[in-house]
Amino acid sequence: MDRMVVVVFQNERDAFEGKRALLQLDRDGSISVYAYAVVAKTANGSTTVKESEDFGPDGNLVGNSLGSFLSLLGRSISLWAVEFAAAAHLNRTRLGADFVEEVAEVFLPWRIAVIAEIAEGWTTPVDAAMEAIGGVVLRRALSQVKNTVDLEDVTAIRADIAQLKAEQAKVHADRKAKLQERIDSLEAKLRAQFQKARDRRRAAEREAQAKVHVRKEKGASARVDASVTNVG
Repeated sequence: MDRMVVVVFQNERDAFEGKRALLQLDRDGSISVYAYAVVAKTANGSTTVKESEDFGPDGNLVGNSLGSFLSLLGRSISLWAVEFAAAAHLNRTRLGADFVEEVAEVFLPWRIAVIAEIAEGWTTPVDAAMEAIGGVVLRRALSQVKNTVDLEDVTAIRADIAQLKAEQAKVHADRKAKLQERIDSLEAKLRAQFQKARDRRRAAEREAQAKVHVRKEKGASARVDASVTNVG
């Protein structure tokens, strides 16, 4: 299962040890790490990325959810919740606002976290490794990407268009032009809804393909390492 894992440490030394332990679990085949970042929180609550890596092939990012999640850290989710940008970032994280808030309660100023987008079959390997170093583990499964249109929005827009067209048939010529402008605007909005859905679907397909590539590459590398060990 694809998950976002956040491991909060008291200091930078432990955080980097945690990062190394996480990547070792990846090399052992216990998990797959798609992307990670080591992030410090400053006294004023802002965040600084100390180190990060995305293992996507040929520049194809697999850690899109991680990138959007990092953009939310260090901000007040209660303030962002009323802004369009916050909603857009939350959609791209494939996480709920409650998880962002949960992380914010533990990821306090002067602490440092290892944040990773991973695939894991069970939670014990990560939990045991991180807790041994003193890390506090938080995780959440990544939701499915919403790649369809919002049917309620589409229905509402179409209803508005139908009402305006009905009204257009009953008014004078000077008023018809103004109503047509509103109809054109709504039809453009409707086209944009469908285009966004197509864009999300294509992005999700590219990300899924990139993750399959990452898993195959790591599997092949593990087999090579095993054959070398056996020969030795």
